[in-house]
Amino acid sequence: MKRSTFIKSIGLLPLIPTSMQLEQLRSITYSFAPTERMPVLFIGHGNPMNALLDNAFTQELVKTGVTIRKKYKPNVILVVSAHWLTKGTFVCANPKPETIHDFGGFPDELFAVQYPAVGSPEYAAKTAELSSEIHITNEWGLDHGAWSILRHLVPAADIPVFQVSIDYHRPMHYHFDLAKQLQALRHKGVLIIGSGNIVHNLRLSMENMRSGSNKPYDWAIEFDDWAKKRLDDRDFQALVNFEKMGTSAKLSVPTVDHYVPMLYSVGLATPNEEIHQFYEEIDLGGISMRCFQVG
Repeated sequence: MKRSTFIKSIGLLPLIPTSMQLEQLRSITYSFAPTERMPVLFIGHGNPMNALLDNAFTQELVKTGVTIRKKYKPNVILVVSAHWLTKGTFVCANPKPETIHDFGGFPDELFAVQYPAVGSPEYAAKTAELSSEIHITNEWGLDHGAWSILRHLVPAADIPVFQVSIDYHRPMHYHFDLAKQLQALRHKGVLIIGSGNIVHNLRLSMENMRSGSNKPYDWAIEFDDWAKKRLDDRDFQALVNFEKMGTSAKLSVPTVDHYVPMLYSVGLATPNEEIHQFYEEIDLGGISMRCFQVG
């Protein structure tokens, strides 16, 4: 389903999983065996064409995916993507999520990409149990914030994947606080990934590209460096209240859709847990590709 169609119809959706009633799914989730604590990722996904490209960014994703699958062996992957925006917070219980091509103006080769991972109604139900704010739907799939990076992290598509939406009408602290309620999933074999961009001014980036320049804007450097230091210092409240950074914040985060997934990733961190920033780049002048791992 297209994102615009989903948003228009969200108020009419039945909050019922595809093939099982909620109570049946809940009974299944209680049998999930505990696992060691899974890491959390934040991926600055950038240009959808990265799904097809072999570059420094995608090579780092491949390496990260190999390391995580070898060390942790996650049972399922949960993605909070900048490209599923709703009124209310939803978790997708679709057992066969479609590959959503939620963009335009790209080559046919990109529209032909499929990421055939199965979904996980069981883990979706477990996620909904953890907060009264989260409602179950089957009216979504995997948008490009998920599959464009998973093609490199898990190229075999052999780990189930499901998504949680971003309630675009809620303040920043809502998302940070909601993430804390999901921490238990990390002990149930769930690898959680926030997918967005800390700096994401697409309009000015396109202007930069049309002029033939890839030079980072000063405001993008300033805000990205500020975020890097806040992550190093674990100053998560500063990240929640990013608007206080003034002009560089307004230019770097003109809309919050790509910023919010990062707040889920840091909200899932436990006290004193290591945050390893493993990739940084500013693409097209105004898009930060910064990536980090919690744990």
